Amino acid sequence: MPMEFETRLADRDRWRADQCSAAKALDLLSTKTVFLVVRECFYGTSRFEDFVDRIGVSAPAVSRALRQLESANVVTRTPYREAGARTRDEYHLTAAGEDLLPVVLSLVQWGDAHLQDGRPPLRFVDGDSGDAIRVSVTAERGREVGADSISIRATR
Repeated sequence: MPMEFETRLADRDRWRADQCSAAKALDLLSTKTVFLVVRECFYGTSRFEDFVDRIGVSAPAVSRALRQLESANVVTRTPYREAGARTRDEYHLTAAGEDLLPVVLSLVQWGDAHLQDGRPPLRFVDGDSGDAIRVSVTAERGREVGADSISIRATR
């Protein structure tokens, strides 16, 4: 079922969602490489060469993705130097990048349910309890809600 618009938004021809936050997020996470760089940061990958190897794309593609994420303050670059080698950079998620965790896990959860024929390649569990991690949509007080329970309201 679809979400419900408040009365003043019900005539969808009278307003445009040109400031849509979802569209802006998709502009940032616009390529598979960009999204996989974020995933790899959550997995602990931090060095350029490792991103290239783990994602399986070209160095220029990873470089573009990292620049895009850095300019949006999703990752931060920190120089490091190993003995006898030139200075290189490591990349780590910022607080804004960490906020993408539910987005990444939601896509994994959806892919596990609909694309893996019942055999997901990985399990995500709470490190303390071992309970499976599940992403859901909840109201502020913790009640789980579906699309048919959501009302869309203007903020201004």
